[in-house]
Amino acid sequence: MAHFRATIKGNRGLVSRLGTKAGLVATINGWNIGVNVVASHDPLTGRDHIHIYQSGGSNSPHNKTLLATIATESKATITSRRLKCSKHGGNG
Repeated sequence: MAHFRATIKGNRGLVSRLGTKAGLVATINGWNIGVNVVASHDPLTGRDHIHIYQSGGSNSPHNKTLLATIATESKATITSRRLKCSKHGGNG
């Protein structure tokens, strides 16, 4: 049974994917910037966690920096002060 659900919309429409308590990983990349979103479940605490990482995009996908962690029933923990938001989700 699914525990997590992800959706993404591109030029070919909206699609979704399901993940069990073992987790779900989503990646969005440009050439030099990207993000990885990792959803997981901790069986010891019963809490879900979502970790958001910045990567170097397609040119450097393994260079990751943790930006934020969100856990069930808690506020987000922001680990980077460099975050900027705009109406479209970019910098500025």
